[in-house]
Amino acid sequence: MTAAALQDRCVLVTGGAGLLGREHAVAVGRAGGRPILLDLDAAALAAAAEDVDGRIGAERTVIRRGDVTDRAGLVALCRELEDTVGPVDVVINNAAVNPPMSGPQGSPGFTFEDYPLELWNAELAVGLTGAMLVAQVFGAAMAARGQGVIVNIASDLGVIAPDHRIYAPSRRMQDVDSFKPASYSVCKTALIGLTRYLATYWAHRGVRANALAPGGVEAGQDSSLVEGIVERVPMGRMARPDEYHGAVVFLCSDASAYMNGQVLVMDGGRSVW
Repeated sequence: MTAAALQDRCVLVTGGAGLLGREHAVAVGRAGGRPILLDLDAAALAAAAEDVDGRIGAERTVIRRGDVTDRAGLVALCRELEDTVGPVDVVINNAAVNPPMSGPQGSPGFTFEDYPLELWNAELAVGLTGAMLVAQVFGAAMAARGQGVIVNIASDLGVIAPDHRIYAPSRRMQDVDSFKPASYSVCKTALIGLTRYLATYWAHRGVRANALAPGGVEAGQDSSLVEGIVERVPMGRMARPDEYHGAVVFLCSDASAYMNGQVLVMDGGRSVW
């Protein structure tokens, strides 16, 4: 793929101020596209834009503060961007809540039996309902123009179950006191279902949808946790944050023009064991 694979295309990245949101934006910018970062935290957005522009060597990043669960706000944003920046050609649904693995005041994490409903609802509201609303609003605008791309950021835990044993130094299930919340796996699995639905719903109107399922990314995690993860990855390591750039450009660009409704799994091989 060339550096102009996304030339002049406007790409909306939800959760754009986060770790992977920034990386997706860098990938887009380096491929000639114009990244539009959407997030709730204005200060984090400004810092993200400075980081992205510095890495792509151009002041190209657009930032907007907004809530993916606010449909009326998304409709207004879609219209405003069309008037000021240009119509959104690609949506990367990346926004998610990182559910806590610890209880109140640092106590051991919730079990499935006592995981609070409010945390479950918050995760699904952003990571799943938010993705649906963004696709509904911006996908409809794409369909009206006869072309567009939706990329949903899922996870390897959307295609395999979490192995909770990695959260205990002993690697014994009976010793685990902090569990990956069920909401994360359910949300990422459901995103794949949403991808397939959208792929068949709008294909005849020029809009295609695919999902990227990344594996674990290096982000300063506890050494015991990292060890537990890499033991389950054939490549023997976690991903670097920038290792998904090529996949993002591929999925967003004409390089994947005949790919629709599929899941691109990039997990170092973890899901094949």
